[in-house]
Amino acid sequence: MSTVATPLLWIAFVVFLVVALAVDLFVMNRKGAHRVGMKEAALWSLVWVALALLFNLGLWWWLHSQGDAAQAADVALEFLTGYVIEKALAVDNIFVFLMLFNRFGVPAEQQQRVLVYGVLMAIVLRAIMIFIGAALIARFHWILYVFGVFLLVTGLRMLRQEEHSPDPSKSRLMVWLQERLPLTGYYHGGALRVLENGKWLYTPLFVVIVLVGITDLIFAVDSIPAIFAITLDPFVVLTSNVFAVLGLRALYFLLAGMADRFHLLNYGLALVLVFIGSKMLLLEVYKIPIGIALGVVALLIGGAMALSLLRPPPPVLPHAQGTRKPPAH
Repeated sequence: MSTVATPLLWIAFVVFLVVALAVDLFVMNRKGAHRVGMKEAALWSLVWVALALLFNLGLWWWLHSQGDAAQAADVALEFLTGYVIEKALAVDNIFVFLMLFNRFGVPAEQQQRVLVYGVLMAIVLRAIMIFIGAALIARFHWILYVFGVFLLVTGLRMLRQEEHSPDPSKSRLMVWLQERLPLTGYYHGGALRVLENGKWLYTPLFVVIVLVGITDLIFAVDSIPAIFAITLDPFVVLTSNVFAVLGLRALYFLLAGMADRFHLLNYGLALVLVFIGSKMLLLEVYKIPIGIALGVVALLIGGAMALSLLRPPPPVLPHAQGTRKPPAH
């Protein structure tokens, strides 16, 4: 696997990641379990975006100092494009997280803890998938075209509204958990399991954490092949993915209250997948420059959000009252 990363760069990334996570967890623990407001969510969203850009600047500076200015510019642009794509595709995760929290009645003050565990699981699972994907592409180049077809078909199905967001609460995994694990029917603060009558029982919070991790893995099946259309360097793929996922928790609290306002966003995401899939399939015919790819992705996502605000969804009419007779007692 060809990569620009030296052992020193890998170490720098890991240290950067650990420090950022430690600071984030320290701040969260200091405040304790609490409801995250829009102001706090916006602040942390800006922090994570700034850290991603700072890391990208550091990556550019390092490569530039090695005497290859052209490579430094290309890699920095690849990171930025991959980051934007992964950040945009992560919005789908947010809608599913919102559905999960509503379905399981997760207390608002515990939602942040669930997402922290979910982010940590996502980083580990995505890293495994990325290295497997990079190894397969290095050995079997034609897999890129398989990825391209998969993304193209997925995007077209989303445009036709044939591709719906999965409901993990009704999945086989949920059924398996209910059959195998002793579960409680209530929350116990932030506890994942409680001891009752000498027997350990898992709380709904544990189940939701598992489902959040699995949900991200499901969506990673779409998003990881998409970034391989931008770069085949596993270091750039992994780092852009990780920084996009790190900001997912703050982005959830920022967008959760506005999810209904961006009703056309799924169409924008679908067009992104169609574009990226087409880009992969055209590799041997015409290689679309990274700068143009970044512009197209930003235009599709920004355009979908702008149209959603300009053309709000029609109001949902309340059910007519008094149209049914009350049930007999």
